[in-house]
Amino acid sequence: MSLTVIGVRHHSPACARLVGSTIAALRPAFVLIEGPADMNARIGELLLGHELPVAVFTSYLDEQRRHGSWAPFCEYSPEWEALRAGRECGAELRFIDLPAWHEAFADRDNRYADAELRYAEAVERLCAEFGVDNSDALWDHVIEMGPAEEAGQRLETYFDLIRGDSAAGPSDTAREAYMARWIRAARAAAGDRPVVAVVGGFHRPALLRLAAPTAGPHDGPDSPVGHAGESVPEPGWPDVPEPPTGATAGSYLVPYSFRRLDAFAGYQSGMPSPEFYQRLWESGPQEAARYLITAVAERLRRRGQPVSTADLIAARTGAEALARLRGHDCPSRVDVLDGLASALVNEALDVPLPWAVRGAVTAGQHPAVVEMTAALSGDRVGRLHPDTPLPPLVHAATAELERYALDRPGEHSADLTEPHGRTVSRVLHRLRVLEIPGFRRDSGPATGIDPVLREQWTVQRHPHRLAALIEAGGYGPTLEAAAATLIAQRIDDAGGDLGRIADALFDAALCGVTDLGSDVPARLERGIATAGDLPTLGRVLAVTLALWRHDRLLGTAGSAALGVVVAAAARRILWLAEGWHAPGAPADRERIAAVVAVRDAVLHAAGLGVDRTAAVEISGRIAADRAAPPDLRGAFYGLGRSLLGDDEPAGLFPEPGEAVRGAFTGGTAGDWLAGLFGVAREHVLAPGGILALLDDLVAGLGSDDFLVALPALRQAFEYFPPRERETIAEELLTRRGLAGSGRDLLRMSVAPRTVAAGMALDEIVEERLVRAGLITVGRTND
Repeated sequence: MSLTVIGVRHHSPACARLVGSTIAALRPAFVLIEGPADMNARIGELLLGHELPVAVFTSYLDEQRRHGSWAPFCEYSPEWEALRAGRECGAELRFIDLPAWHEAFADRDNRYADAELRYAEAVERLCAEFGVDNSDALWDHVIEMGPAEEAGQRLETYFDLIRGDSAAGPSDTAREAYMARWIRAARAAAGDRPVVAVVGGFHRPALLRLAAPTAGPHDGPDSPVGHAGESVPEPGWPDVPEPPTGATAGSYLVPYSFRRLDAFAGYQSGMPSPEFYQRLWESGPQEAARYLITAVAERLRRRGQPVSTADLIAARTGAEALARLRGHDCPSRVDVLDGLASALVNEALDVPLPWAVRGAVTAGQHPAVVEMTAALSGDRVGRLHPDTPLPPLVHAATAELERYALDRPGEHSADLTEPHGRTVSRVLHRLRVLEIPGFRRDSGPATGIDPVLREQWTVQRHPHRLAALIEAGGYGPTLEAAAATLIAQRIDDAGGDLGRIADALFDAALCGVTDLGSDVPARLERGIATAGDLPTLGRVLAVTLALWRHDRLLGTAGSAALGVVVAAAARRILWLAEGWHAPGAPADRERIAAVVAVRDAVLHAAGLGVDRTAAVEISGRIAADRAAPPDLRGAFYGLGRSLLGDDEPAGLFPEPGEAVRGAFTGGTAGDWLAGLFGVAREHVLAPGGILALLDDLVAGLGSDDFLVALPALRQAFEYFPPRERETIAEELLTRRGLAGSGRDLLRMSVAPRTVAAGMALDEIVEERLVRAGLITVGRTND
């Protein structure tokens, strides 16, 4: 009995060929594959007859962690070829790695993320030795373009150099120990028949050692793909780990796409340019090179970029010349790309070519270069066999779409004043929040308190809708449950980012989600307790309070989660405002609006824990604090006076006339008044109010002081709506014994700056007349 461990690079055609030929030659009893062991009972689902690429998507959810990851397969994936070849020869198939939800994969979105990339130093040394730019070009040069008969030996040498003698991290160590247990169990069960294991090449050296405990420290494998000696048998197969109590985990097949599989699009594993390697797998390197040049030319021409026959001849000639220079029998992917770039790009480039580095295409690339990488990515999208089991969310969402006729592409509207329209809106918003493609809202409420009563949506078919629904199934079995879980997670992830918290709460309202979980109020309170931006807090409080008080369209009135936000935000604004020291700061409407929001919360939401007594005490301290911004002093003076009961002592709140007179010092009168008018403008219009005093104080300002105060005074009086401004103007005319309409006074025929300049000129003339003895101060001679 022998064990053959084949170390592979995921999504490598050369490795897939080696796997297929080895299994066909050995006809093993067991084919063991690096993959999630919790899928062993469902391997039949993988072999139903899907159109590749497909992936196993695994989701995990508990109170501390939400994780999702993919294990993709295409036709040239070695793992897929192991499944196909193993089934063909009658072998038993087993996945032998830890489940993807396991903490060993906590930092990984893709099971097949290349382990050797975590050991970049060894890769850099090999790149320098072979004169190539990166690990992808190195792989092509050493493996994909090398002689097929030498692939096994080259792979062994490559991965031994990558792994070296370095110790793996805790994650890889745990995985290798688990995979080794499966290998030993398979050897014990196989009797005298062979066992083949297909694993990431980085793990191969360790697994050979772990699977052969009787081998000496210097014993090596006796074949290019690695054989291990006899080991002590282990009875039975290893247990498959179960998710912790209270956690939810599940795996499902999803359609995948070459675009998602492409390293140029950000995929962290395997090979870039999947369409090129698909052609390499199907037709060999010569045909793959020809296809690449043709595909790029066709794509550029479709985009309106001129590509002549002479350009294509130059590109092909350049690629073949580069291949000979680099020691390749046929042009490699990089040879062809370099040939195309030299033929089609005539100007200097500001950034490195994408295939000269590893990772996603960076900004600033030449348009022709972008189209080249896109052509090599391809547009293949996988399709699941109709008998493939799907998570409950897919069935629930499909039923909802059919029930409300949302499965038909086109324009859809939702009237939020009607129960049916609100239900349709909530279904669409749940799909939007879950990022299911093909559903776009064109118009509708933006804040929850704006008077928009109808939504317009565009529904389109999308090739990735099924995959997105399967992936969203990890959040819950229904659209409402899944949306609630995702929104709760967004709130948790937001920390003290009030903008993200507000967006999440508004999405909850749009989705009709009223139960975000018992722990969400505490999360909200913690998030708001760390917020430090007063204007943003004010906006959040204003919108949330309105939704909590009287929203009926979205069904959020009385929401417990919104109530927590109201109380926490009001307390936080009071705390931040008391520590705000900027005596020279100009008036800020958003800062004043935050105080207005606190006023409304105290008046209308006292039952939520917004303490009126504390608000009055803090208002008094801020109103009397000369280090505070003048607009905040005026705003909190107005807040305190508004909240005082008739039988309560004024304390730090003098009578309005006295307070206004004290504010007209230091050139900050307009800013103080802006704060007062923003919160409590009734003091101006009330019988016996302060309008007459304001008139006298403004009239007594010198021209220089008036010019300084004018912008802030104008901003202050903007808090009065047009009708109230007209009333003020009429009272001012009456005080001067003048006839006319207040509306006429508001419609000045000259700009305010011109009036101010005229006043300054009058003052200069008066001063000179006084010096000349022609008039006395304060009166003119007849």
